Amino acid sequence: MIQFLINIRNIIKINNIYYKNSTLLNNKENMEENMQDFINPYRDKQHIMHLSKQINEIAKQLKEDVYIMEVCGGHTHTLMKYAIKGLLDSDMIHFIHGPGCPVCIMPKSRITQAYSLAMLQDVILVTLGDMIKVPGEFGSLADARARGADVRFVYSPLDCLEIAKNNPHKKVIYFAIGFETTTPMSAALLQRAINMGIQNLFLHVNHVLVPPPVRAILDDKRTKVNALIAPSHVSVISGSKIYHPLAEDYKIPIVISGFEPVDMLDSILRIIQQKIKGIYYVETQYSRVVNFHGNLKAQALIEQYFEIAPSFTWRGLGDIQHSSLRLKEEYKAFDAEYVFDIEYVESQESKHCLCGEILKGLATPQECKVFGKACTPTKPMGSCMVSSEGACAAYYKYGLL
Repeated sequence: MIQFLINIRNIIKINNIYYKNSTLLNNKENMEENMQDFINPYRDKQHIMHLSKQINEIAKQLKEDVYIMEVCGGHTHTLMKYAIKGLLDSDMIHFIHGPGCPVCIMPKSRITQAYSLAMLQDVILVTLGDMIKVPGEFGSLADARARGADVRFVYSPLDCLEIAKNNPHKKVIYFAIGFETTTPMSAALLQRAINMGIQNLFLHVNHVLVPPPVRAILDDKRTKVNALIAPSHVSVISGSKIYHPLAEDYKIPIVISGFEPVDMLDSILRIIQQKIKGIYYVETQYSRVVNFHGNLKAQALIEQYFEIAPSFTWRGLGDIQHSSLRLKEEYKAFDAEYVFDIEYVESQESKHCLCGEILKGLATPQECKVFGKACTPTKPMGSCMVSSEGACAAYYKYGLL
């Protein structure tokens, strides 16, 4: 939740000047105090114990095992950090980690493209922090920087505008990643670049959508998933409406949950209640920020500049049709893939890394032989260990080695 509020702060930050009439943004101490006042009720010990007791009592009525996939990596970290599984007595409640980590699902081939772009003369490649360390075919973006490339990371895509203005003789390429949550910011970046007449800024687009990979997992005959904890930040933008076809088609309960332990336990309780009653529908636990329709202005901004791409190759999941976005034809002049015509390099994932199986919910980090040994956050072999939302990073940080 703190990261979400920080993201909101970045969205309304313009040219490093905060709105003067906002005490929350002008005063760091007040900002942190307000955050804690907002978050503390969702970390309240008594409330946590009460919810876990309710779940333990009602779970006795379960007639089948419940395999809950928490789609978002942020939820995985909450489960591990607060040892939520340890609060539940029932051995019929299981958690399966999903593909909702934008860094984790990025295939090596796309990272290799970004690496190649970064190595071009007079190019500044800009991306979000976690992407720097993910290895591609030729190395990571951190390796490219060590070899002389100008690779920078930013907290907000809008920071690219200042970089482009300050370097008019350079080509600034934003390696844009993320689900529905971050796509509006890339659209806003492009809109401002056009309005400001900036012509040396380009986007390497890697924005993906949540429902298609979830369908791919649910269609896999090997999966045991029969309930979903749906992403919350994605849902702020898209609304809960995108999950209703999933609930209906696969006859599974879906609850959109916040990230705090009270949120998670409340969501688990709702799923168990649906399972016991033999019903399935979409519930919005995170109703303080999520509604049915979502952010219509953000959706309109996305639709103005982006369209559904024919397919996208996901790490671990392979090629999934209509699962990503690309710039519309009229904005091709800003498309780094089109402008720089970088060759596609087919990249093979490490045979020792189980990141792909983990993203499909078919393995856990501890089942990977290199986890915590050859693969650690300081020397990652796979993206699940690199990303701050990755399942492997969560197990390494909070779990037992």
